Amino acid sequence: MSTTHFGFQTVDEREKARRVRGVFDSVAPRYDLMNDLMSGGLHRLWKAYTVMVANLREGDRVLDVAGGTGDLALAFSKKVGASGTVVHTDINEAMLRTGRERLLDKGIVLPTLVCDAERLPFPDGCFDLVSVAFGLRNMTHKDKAIAEMARVLKPRGRLLVLEFSRVAAPLRKAYDLYSFQVLPRLGQWVAGDADSYRYLAESIRKHPGQEELKALMQHHGFGHVDYHNMTGGVVALHVGVKC
Repeated sequence: MSTTHFGFQTVDEREKARRVRGVFDSVAPRYDLMNDLMSGGLHRLWKAYTVMVANLREGDRVLDVAGGTGDLALAFSKKVGASGTVVHTDINEAMLRTGRERLLDKGIVLPTLVCDAERLPFPDGCFDLVSVAFGLRNMTHKDKAIAEMARVLKPRGRLLVLEFSRVAAPLRKAYDLYSFQVLPRLGQWVAGDADSYRYLAESIRKHPGQEELKALMQHHGFGHVDYHNMTGGVVALHVGVKC
């Protein structure tokens, strides 16, 4: 039996996807509100910076992986214009439905697809940019997902990975206290679900740090990778250019 981590637990690989789906089924209705509360609104600045770094042009083709409630998809759609395409995807149907409804409320209609990042249903070399924001750490085989994202990118296309990372040493004690004491209580109070937010805190600690993720991207199709730390390393934006 092959095993992997689900937060701090060791589980069967086949079990992880089901458990992650359960987490996001639970948090989907309050996901945006919880993001604002958990980050003090900083997630909006992190995403705005990601959009700026993306530097999209009219007519570009973009794949938003684990796009959830559609923040990046919405921002990208404004950059690529009517001649461009933004495909909004997520493995979790509840999250994707929430995002699609939110986009429709804003008058934005995008191709929306439930799909697994480890088996993307797109031909080789069809996107100028692929993004994944706060989703990579939940994937069972991150190497397969990164290789798939590289596969569907055009030569010199870029992958943007916005993800929680390794916080700077002076902040770690306070960050751990917040993550394991405050965050689950906040999840219980707002979403009625402490366990899902405890898992989210644990999943951050199991995710590769800045240099580890950079090396993983370099190994799976990206010749040049930079990363940009934000908020003392709480979050990092990795930018990879396909070979």
